[in-house]
Amino acid sequence: MKKVWIAVIAPPAIVLFVWLFGELVMHLWNWLLPPLFGFRMITFWQTLGILLLSRILFGSWGGNGGGGRRSRRRDKWEKMSPEERERLRQSWGARCGGFAREEKNENPA
Repeated sequence: MKKVWIAVIAPPAIVLFVWLFGELVMHLWNWLLPPLFGFRMITFWQTLGILLLSRILFGSWGGNGGGGRRSRRRDKWEKMSPEERERLRQSWGARCGGFAREEKNENPA
């Protein structure tokens, strides 16, 4: 029953969100950019095109900004033993130069 409500509510909600967000961006653009920088005013459809292009070029409109990949790397890093972490640091240093940490001499005798 819950899936039926989601199927009924989701499409109009998505359309409403896209319309409201597009209108907001269009009005902000037309209010700020023509007087400040001399840009032309844009239409709603041009606004959606700009938003789509920015999504393609820059990835995200907010949120965690690709945190899924980052959190998987962090989880993998935290599951490594100290020896595995050091080997990884050394391989980074060999590939990238300058990232390998110097060994600390704990017994200076």
